[in-house]
Amino acid sequence: MEDFERKVIKDIRIEIVNLSRATYKEAGELKKLLNEDIELHFKKLIVDIRKCEFIDSTFLGTLVVALKYIAKNSGEIRLVKPKDTVLFLMEKVGTLKIFNTYETLEEAVASFDT
Repeated sequence: MEDFERKVIKDIRIEIVNLSRATYKEAGELKKLLNEDIELHFKKLIVDIRKCEFIDSTFLGTLVVALKYIAKNSGEIRLVKPKDTVLFLMEKVGTLKIFNTYETLEEAVASFDT
């Protein structure tokens, strides 16, 4: 299985992170994928991080930077919630508040319809 999978549903780009540990080593690849999505004019992105048991600050920072960049272009990034340990970290550092998060991929996709 690849570390990252891509899907498109309707006009939504979905990046699925198939890593239990998402660290600085993989942050560069995520940054490249998200930048490509933005350059292809996707305004609706979902990053599915529910398989992640650990996310380091570099990987988390990549998500935050991409969110700020896409917001300038009237777009959004939504997350599918990670494991509880990652949620705790995101809550602790305050990044959980800036992302719209959903329990499932289906809920995240449906949220763009409202």
